[in-house]
Amino acid sequence: MRVALFASCLVDLFRPNAGFATVSLLENAGCIVDVPPEQTCCGQPAYNNGDKDNARDIAKQVINEFSDYEYIIVPSSSCAGMMIKHYPQLFEDNAEWYKKATDFSAHCYDLVTFLHDILKITSVPVTYQGNITYHDSCSSLRETRVKDKTRHLLACNEKINLLELGNPEACCGFGGTFCVKYPEISESMVNDKIADIEATGADTVVSGDMGCLLNIAGRLKRLNKPIKVFHIAEVLAGMTGIAAIGDADDTKKSEPSS
Repeated sequence: MRVALFASCLVDLFRPNAGFATVSLLENAGCIVDVPPEQTCCGQPAYNNGDKDNARDIAKQVINEFSDYEYIIVPSSSCAGMMIKHYPQLFEDNAEWYKKATDFSAHCYDLVTFLHDILKITSVPVTYQGNITYHDSCSSLRETRVKDKTRHLLACNEKINLLELGNPEACCGFGGTFCVKYPEISESMVNDKIADIEATGADTVVSGDMGCLLNIAGRLKRLNKPIKVFHIAEVLAGMTGIAAIGDADDTKKSEPSS
C-alpha cells in the first residue's frame, strides 16, 4: 500500500522526529510512504482568522499536490480536521472545486484513525515505560474523533500506565492564533491543564497535535516542571530516545532513533 504523508508545518519546523516516527509506524505496517515535496501549510491559520481567499488558494495547492494518492496520512488532528471537514466548506460556491475538495477529503486520515481503522492495528511493540496521561486536542475530540482509538493503542501495552486527566476534554489554550490574540486567557487555560496533568501523577504527557504539545511543553518548561512531552507517534514507534518536546535542543536532535 502506497500512502502520502502530510507532515504539517509544526512537525516539519519544530519536531521532525514526530514525522520520522509516523513514517516508521507506517513502514513497519507494510506501507510505502511518499512525502510530496511541494506540500505547504494546510491553510488552517488563514481559515481560522477569516481569510478564506488565502485559505482557498492554499487548499487548492494541497489538493493538487496530493491528488494521486488514495491515502493521505496526517499526524495532526487539527490539520486533518481542516482537510477533512473544512476544505469542502471552502468551495461550497464552486461546483468544480467542491467536488475536488470532497473527493480529496475522503482520502485524508488522522494517523491514529489510519492505524486503527484502515490498517487494523490493535497493538504495537511499545518500548516506552512510564506513567502517561493523554491530552485530547479539541480537533481530535470534535473533528477526527479519535479519543477511544488513541487510548486503545496506548492502553494495550503493559509497559504503559495510562492515567486519565480529571477534565480530559478541556482545551489547553493553544487554539492556533488564539494564544497570540488572547495570551492572558491562553496562559490561564494552559495552567489549568498542567495542574490537571500533575494531579494524575503522570511523568509524561502525550498528544497527537503538535500545537498543543508545544504549548503545554513550553509552559511546563517555564514553570520548571519535570514532566516529559512526546507526540503519540514517537511513543508508539519507540522513538523517544531524543530530548522531549520543549527540552533543550529538541529540534536539533530530531532524527530517527530507537
